[in-house]
Amino acid sequence: MKPLHECHVLVTPTSYGRFDPRQKTELETAVGRVTYNTTGKPLTSAQLQELLPDVDGYIAGLDEINETAVASAPCLRVIARYGVGTNNVDLAAAAAHGVIVTNTPGANAASVAELTIALMLNLQRPILAAAAETRQGGWPRLKGVSLVGKTVGLLGLGAIGKEVARRLAGFDCAVWAYDVVTDEAFARQHHVTLTALDALLTHADVLSLHLPVLPSTRQMVNADFLQQMKPGAYLINTSRGELVDEAALYTALATGHLAGAALDAFSQEPPGTENPLLSLPQVIPTPHMGAHSDDATNAMGRMALADCLAVLRGDEPLYRIV
Repeated sequence: MKPLHECHVLVTPTSYGRFDPRQKTELETAVGRVTYNTTGKPLTSAQLQELLPDVDGYIAGLDEINETAVASAPCLRVIARYGVGTNNVDLAAAAAHGVIVTNTPGANAASVAELTIALMLNLQRPILAAAAETRQGGWPRLKGVSLVGKTVGLLGLGAIGKEVARRLAGFDCAVWAYDVVTDEAFARQHHVTLTALDALLTHADVLSLHLPVLPSTRQMVNADFLQQMKPGAYLINTSRGELVDEAALYTALATGHLAGAALDAFSQEPPGTENPLLSLPQVIPTPHMGAHSDDATNAMGRMALADCLAVLRGDEPLYRIV
């Protein structure tokens, strides 16, 4: 096994060390060579194939880590995901090539929850439109919707869903949730009503998605799902774009069945100006920025760095997936 001080580490998340430069210093001091992603966006499989052949450790963003990319890295021992989701990582290929995969569970939960609340408020109170008109000399009287007395539905009550529920406690709204794994103790403590999926869809004035991408959840927000939602409801997705059938969502919004949507994730990122959802004024699109805060960035960096170095030293990482 190569000594740590001779190892080469690839770091692709462009926010790594942004708020805490010590993370870069620690990594650069510990290993022999560090290569950073300078493209400003996630890397494709083809780009990884050029970078990975002599890489021992890989702190990975939302890159296309498929079987071809993994196979191009004979020295690779660890993929330390800088985040929670691993849907862009071919876990079977990693396991087959003896590569350990880790992630950073809970690191960005508070940050994503804060963005979720911000989008919720911006959807129901047209802050962006009001600011734009006021800048142009207008003084608009725009209608808004209050959260008081409304039902907010959380589809997924994991780490992020729970953080959203905690933050909703002061808004005098009802919080309902559905998850295949129920935490009844948390629900009781935070006054969350656990319910069936169909009841959640028909009662929620605002529905917020907090699910991982699995075969059972991929494009689960389809035409039938959307038709079951309460007329005039709002949809928020700060999770993954693969959860949503975007064509079906466009129809639900364009026909007025849904009042609006806030999307921090798209099936293709960036979505491109031709994505019809971007043409709708009742859609707030953001660039997958849920984890882009100082707190989340620092936590993800610390956890990914620790597990990457642990594997390269020959130790067991804390947050191993495969």
